[in-house]
Amino acid sequence: MENQLILKASGITKTYHSSAEDIQVLRALDLEVKAGEIIAISGPSGIGKTTLLNIFGTLDRPDSGKLIIADQEPFTLNDIALSTFRARHLGFVFQFHYLLPEFSALENVMIPGRILDANLQELRIRGEMLLDAVGVSHRKTHKPSQLSGGER
Repeated sequence: MENQLILKASGITKTYHSSAEDIQVLRALDLEVKAGEIIAISGPSGIGKTTLLNIFGTLDRPDSGKLIIADQEPFTLNDIALSTFRARHLGFVFQFHYLLPEFSALENVMIPGRILDANLQELRIRGEMLLDAVGVSHRKTHKPSQLSGGER
């Protein structure tokens, strides 16, 4: 399992177009990540780090190249299958929180499982475990506006 390839990017290219200029932020990028590996993506502002992570997270598509995650090519999936793929295989920690304001902390944590039609009781138990793991289980009924920045 330790040597299992979980992400393979081959020739990933991305260019942003504007009326003033074209900016190629990713140029034929190749990367392989194996299970258990920890990688860091660093560089100056505007170099393409967020673009790369958005592509790896299937939130944006490359102009060219191939991406394989968990032995699948996510960009060949239709929108519904891609949403299911994201819920099963990907997790995101955004620079800014994206919590639904009308949902409690626990309900927000349960959203990916709801997309997969998981059992609600099992989701609730798992959600409470996750909130406990990050030290905010005592705030599970609070709305995002009632949480501190760190708790969000």
